[in-house]
Amino acid sequence: MKHFFYFLCLLLCTNQLCFSNTISDTDELEIVLMDLIEETSFITNKYNAIHHSLETELHKINSRLKNTIILEKQVALLIKKDQLQDQLAFSVLSEVSDLSKVRYLKGLQIIKILYEKTLSLDHHFTSVATFNEINNLSNPNHYPEFEKLKDGLSSHQNKKMGFTLPSILGDNIYTSILYSFVSLFTSNNGSKQEKEAELKDVECILDFTLRMHNDLNTIYFETAFLQKSNDNIILELEKLFVDFTKPIKYKTALKECRGSDDWDEVREHLYSYLETLNSIIQDDTQRYRAHKMQINLEFPIDRLLQFITQYNSHIDQGAKFYEKFGIMLNSYENEKQCATKIPAEYKKLKSNISIAIDKFNTAYKPVEINGSKMKEVLYGINEYD
Repeated sequence: MKHFFYFLCLLLCTNQLCFSNTISDTDELEIVLMDLIEETSFITNKYNAIHHSLETELHKINSRLKNTIILEKQVALLIKKDQLQDQLAFSVLSEVSDLSKVRYLKGLQIIKILYEKTLSLDHHFTSVATFNEINNLSNPNHYPEFEKLKDGLSSHQNKKMGFTLPSILGDNIYTSILYSFVSLFTSNNGSKQEKEAELKDVECILDFTLRMHNDLNTIYFETAFLQKSNDNIILELEKLFVDFTKPIKYKTALKECRGSDDWDEVREHLYSYLETLNSIIQDDTQRYRAHKMQINLEFPIDRLLQFITQYNSHIDQGAKFYEKFGIMLNSYENEKQCATKIPAEYKKLKSNISIAIDKFNTAYKPVEINGSKMKEVLYGINEYD
């Protein structure tokens, strides 16, 4: 539960949208977290005190009504009772409005942060799912040593007995290696020692590409799949933002809002909406409209919770895939013997996958939505009150 609140600590800055860079220091996270919880608790405690005072007065008036037989006093007490009941009803609606404001702003901040995370993931997937780089790693035809061997064999091949592979088969890893082996051992050019030396020069390249070819291709295709899933998450987030801002009549798309840093304008639309809501709460003829406006603010928050479940599933899936990628890349058993021949891109890919696994467990970690603290932050409910 604790890491979820570390995640939420970025979400609320005292009744404002404050989208700043990630706070990395744990102490700062704890401070912001406490500010977040304290604000929700402050609203709840403030209204609890008001409600308790009003309910105490109502209890006193009810007791006096039972013991009063003078008509004038009864009428005065009934009028006072109606006034107190109206005040209590208004106070309850005001508490809901204040909590909705906090939750709504926090919800927008969650959307903003998740959007930044999914965009960051998209950039990561794009950098990994580059077919040319994976192909260069897994195909010996892209290694200078192997190309040199093929060129030498081609220039010394028996013109009568030899043949040249077509371009398509020449680029194929398996036919190219088979052709080179056959040519090397059937060629009359060069001594046995020279042929062994030539083979030794490409030994690690052939071993690495043959062993890792399928794994590297799997990483490419499954990363492409994850990128497609991430694209869908981004689209869902953009749709959620439309639903979230529709009640307050903010019509700019999430992408444009982020690009123009228009979050202050979103806040202004919300404040205008809440001002209208607060102005009609006390009007009995407008109670239905006020209730509807309240529901319009609450519904997007429920939608956000549904989306968080979808986001969590996406992150869990990505983490499992990348753990598998890490196992694949660490499975090359001759890495030590071939350390000088293995391309630097392979080691860089291993490092990137390792970093990605760490990020899936930290920066992209699923959002926990269960527990009493979540209820307090989202709904203003403290189970121990």
